[in-house]
Amino acid sequence: MAGLRRGDIHAARFGRPDECHPTGTRPALILQADGMTGWSTVIVAPLSSSARPTRFRPLVTVGGTGTRVLVENVRALDAGRIGRRLGSLSADELMDVNLAIKKVLGLS
Repeated sequence: MAGLRRGDIHAARFGRPDECHPTGTRPALILQADGMTGWSTVIVAPLSSSARPTRFRPLVTVGGTGTRVLVENVRALDAGRIGRRLGSLSADELMDVNLAIKKVLGLS
């Protein structure tokens, strides 16, 4: 999908319910590098306004509402599942996400 940028938040269809992954249509943070967004899949992290706070779930603001980035649930979605743009993160919020990803993946 053209026009996707790292740090943007889009509506995304996550599919059928299962026990440990967010499902349905929900906001998702685009994590994939800008130069790689023309691929058939897009790497995203789902957002949740009801997720419990943890040291690896940064709090961001979307449409004036605080929501958590579920970096422990990063996944690749088919680009056709990515819908309209809902907003984008500030530079500070994106830095917090980067730190959380490093923590979850053991890169720090």
